[in-house]
Amino acid sequence: MALSLAISPCPNDTFVFDALVHGRVPGAPPVEVTFADVDVTNTAAERGAFDLVKVSYAALPWLLDDYHLLPCGGALGRGCGPLVLTRAGADRADLSGATVAVPGDRTTAYLLFRLWSAGQPPARIEIVPFHEIMPGVAAGRYDAGLVIHEARFTYHRHGLTALVDLGEWWEADTGLPIPLGAILARKGAVDPVAATGWVRESVRQAWADPSASREYVLAHAQEMEPDVVDRHIDLYVNEFTADLGDAGFAAVEALLGRATDAGLVPQTSSSRATAWTS
Repeated sequence: MALSLAISPCPNDTFVFDALVHGRVPGAPPVEVTFADVDVTNTAAERGAFDLVKVSYAALPWLLDDYHLLPCGGALGRGCGPLVLTRAGADRADLSGATVAVPGDRTTAYLLFRLWSAGQPPARIEIVPFHEIMPGVAAGRYDAGLVIHEARFTYHRHGLTALVDLGEWWEADTGLPIPLGAILARKGAVDPVAATGWVRESVRQAWADPSASREYVLAHAQEMEPDVVDRHIDLYVNEFTADLGDAGFAAVEALLGRATDAGLVPQTSSSRATAWTS
């Protein structure tokens, strides 16, 4: 039977999973892929819709009863955090009274935003499809927007400026990398130890021959220029993609621990205790 996999169409995901999707990982089953934004996969995972699924680390407290966290394949790193953007010249020091567009209510980006803005929260939050956020801020429909991924490289084109880099804020405050997206394996549907091996082999092949995935990556890159695609992969596919390691697990536990203490997410067991690390 085919393995159902849900990932985003972003270059880091298509780069990492190309070999697995296209049958080049020895011993792995056939894979059926669904592409969706992470806000969609967060909700679908709660319904148990996929065997392997990319979700936000912020969504783990609602999912770990039914899924194992894999210690590889996700997005976690340094210098790659979400940005809060405003129009250039808006002259804002904070977001008091502001309407802010965010890409999902259980995204890691929004959880970090809530931790950062706890002392001066905005007046209104609107959940907006990711591709509409920057144009909406530029047009004045929103006072600010929370963005992720390739927006780090393109926001200047919309006449926007960064009010805060939440990755820089997180790293300065904790000394830890920033946990963004996790790969989960559904309990009872897929062996998490085997899945960890398949994903790691797919990552290894991606690094060994980047040209093998090029056509697949560009086909799903949503009109991104090739140089932006390359910068995206270089930033989000890193040592933590192959193995979360001690620093990666510490970052996840710090994020969820702080969010639990602030009453933003339910109490959950340690991510390390629920992960398969062979």
